[in-house]
Amino acid sequence: MHDVVIVGTGPVGGTLALAIADADLDVVALDARAPGTTLRRDRSLALSHGARLIFERLGVWSRLASTEGGVTPIAAIDISQTGGFGMARLTASEQELPALGYVASYVALQNAIDAELARTLTQLRYGAAAASVGGTPAYAAVQFEDASCDPLLARLAVVADGTGAAVSGSTRKRLDYGQVAVLAKIGMSEPHAGLAYERFTPQGPIALLPESDHYSLVWTMPPAQAQRMLTLPDDEFLEQLAHHFGARVRGFETVHDRKSFPLMLEFARPTTTGRCALIGNASQTLHPVAGQGFNLGLRDAFELAQAINGCRPAALGDRAMLAEYAARRRVDRYAGIAFTHGLLRVFANDTPLLRWPRGFALSLLDSMPLVKKMFSRSMLFGLT
Repeated sequence: MHDVVIVGTGPVGGTLALAIADADLDVVALDARAPGTTLRRDRSLALSHGARLIFERLGVWSRLASTEGGVTPIAAIDISQTGGFGMARLTASEQELPALGYVASYVALQNAIDAELARTLTQLRYGAAAASVGGTPAYAAVQFEDASCDPLLARLAVVADGTGAAVSGSTRKRLDYGQVAVLAKIGMSEPHAGLAYERFTPQGPIALLPESDHYSLVWTMPPAQAQRMLTLPDDEFLEQLAHHFGARVRGFETVHDRKSFPLMLEFARPTTTGRCALIGNASQTLHPVAGQGFNLGLRDAFELAQAINGCRPAALGDRAMLAEYAARRRVDRYAGIAFTHGLLRVFANDTPLLRWPRGFALSLLDSMPLVKKMFSRSMLFGLT
């Protein structure tokens, strides 16, 4: 029987594997993908400063930063709404940090994590798709999609594969927002200078994230509108984008790599059951507004690693150990869910009566340094 089995070695599961690699443990990490590949196409990930600190400790950051186009710093964030007054600008200089956050290439980050994992003693098994996780009070059992493979037993199983493996004793709650995120790469007439934008519209938020020599666009809207936007000629798409930003942003020149995905809130209850823990998107999948979901998942992984590294071998994966971990994550987890859900409900709402309070809140945030600092720190390090 192994000590720890990690189902999924994407950025969150890989972070956990790296964080416990120096412990004297028998660790097996499973992934459905083939070596040197990713399960998804490249996409943009918003990393907080706290995420950078985690990756620096694990030796990942230097690899990522040395990759061409791997990571782009966010120097400032401009927050505004359409159809109403009020705005706020958060800057790295106010926080005395090199950047408020970063935009990373998913593929570059995955490659950096894989390279570091290959240097450890962790047993990596690629092409191993898990179907379910269950077990007894004495051990966890990972069942494979390939019925010819024997179950893998461990003191603790960690599911970090998004929503892939069914976990006995845990269910997923789902709220469909009835929205779609349209993603694209936007070329500008002038350099972005590390300035990100978050624009709240009646249809949903729009984010422009500085990435390499362009912006990465995340534009939320109703499904029917998304279908139309995906098929518009480039010039008409850019006209629509410019219309929503007004004078706030100018100089949209090119658009490419348009795609979309549905938006929903999903979260597991409970996140620990039997001898299993769920982390990252397996624990909660958030709306992309404010870029909290991935960073919340990284904190899941890092906190669980701290619990594993500080645990007596005989207590690894037992009820008390997992209950303590779940308690430590509870506030941050539910605050992250409430924060993103609340932002969406308040700002992506076309009720005229809400425009003035929204504008007042943004103006208040921008004019009160202490409030702005507290808000920024919560975005950088979590909402605990």
